[in-house]
Amino acid sequence: MITLIAGTNRAGSRTKQIAQHVEAIYADLKVPRTVLDLASLPLEVFAPTAYAEKPKSFQPFAEAVLQSTGLVVITPEYNGGIPGVLKYFIDLLKFPESFCKRPVCFVGLSAGQWGALRPVEQLQQIFGYRNAFIYPERVFIPNVNAVLDNAGHLTNPEIFGRLKSQAVGFVEFVECLQGVKLRGQA
Repeated sequence: MITLIAGTNRAGSRTKQIAQHVEAIYADLKVPRTVLDLASLPLEVFAPTAYAEKPKSFQPFAEAVLQSTGLVVITPEYNGGIPGVLKYFIDLLKFPESFCKRPVCFVGLSAGQWGALRPVEQLQQIFGYRNAFIYPERVFIPNVNAVLDNAGHLTNPEIFGRLKSQAVGFVEFVECLQGVKLRGQA
């Protein structure tokens, strides 16, 4: 199972819209998948006590990561970095088993011209520190407001092609590293 993480809790985010397109690509590849939308995190996970004892409502999020054969992190750029909620989510997950030897790939998006290059590089450092297997084909989506229409439909075939190429390659990467067959299982 591939787990996609929509890395913001901002309402109506472009990140969620891109995550829906990525999910549809994995569905077309007939790969089992789930989406973790950080906007759905329960409020009690933000209590200061959550570091010491995770609320039971956080368990489905943690299990989705632990049960995945690969992770796709879709992140926007906020103030030159990853959203605080994404870093906090990562910090709440079990160490080391949440990411150790787990394949992970990244999609970055921004309203600016660099397509979240900085947040993706920051995430590569974090996941590298946590001993994840980082897939090298990253997708950067600059000027995201120009490639999605008002309804959230992707209007740029080049971006779609890059997302699909990444998904196909990532599935092969996961299958090779994990010794599993993902395609045709959905």
